Amino acid sequence: MRVLIIDDHPLFREGLQSLLLSLDAHNHVVQAARVADACKHPTDGFDLILLDLNLPGQSRLDALREVRQWFESASVVIISADDELDTIHACIQAGASGFIPKDTDSDVTIEALRIVLAQGIYLPPKAVTSPPPSRDTSSEPGATKPLPTVTFSDRQLAVLRSLLQGKSNKVIARDIGIAEGTVKAHLWAVYQTLGVSSRAQAMYKAHELGLLRQLDTLQRPAPRKKREW
Repeated sequence: MRVLIIDDHPLFREGLQSLLLSLDAHNHVVQAARVADACKHPTDGFDLILLDLNLPGQSRLDALREVRQWFESASVVIISADDELDTIHACIQAGASGFIPKDTDSDVTIEALRIVLAQGIYLPPKAVTSPPPSRDTSSEPGATKPLPTVTFSDRQLAVLRSLLQGKSNKVIARDIGIAEGTVKAHLWAVYQTLGVSSRAQAMYKAHELGLLRQLDTLQRPAPRKKREW
């Protein structure tokens, strides 16, 4: 795994690098203090980028967009001291694949990095349990906007549940007993139904539509069957 850390605090970069190497000594970790320095590297040079949201002289979401544009094939995870729900949601909407608050303790950070390095998505607990802020508000007190009805097959629900747990495609395939290519096909169908294009957006959309509650109360985990090809 090739990882780029973009943060203007050298000690914090060193700490993150140590954590990454403790997870896998073969991880190749590069550091940069600014987005401009990071973008001197080849566009396909990294698999994962850990980006501080508050860099001197750099607009917050502009930094994320610039990194996403330059490193199109890399997953970008925000690591920031600002963990307000509005900030987290804005980052996900701008293309971030996860969000780790800077005050997260080392054990949780290690687990978060494990999820990310396994191509999963990590969001802080309060972002997982709270729906994203609505873009539209009604002038009528207490008025709510009706949510669209979505329907999934049992297999799609099983894949969606695993996705919301931050599991990688490989792990989902193993747990459910299907081929990894089949997982990707189910994920594509889920994305189309939800009107999203990424795991992170699917996670937020599921919260917005109340799908987590439905998954917990209405749908049991799909039984493990012989692997399908």
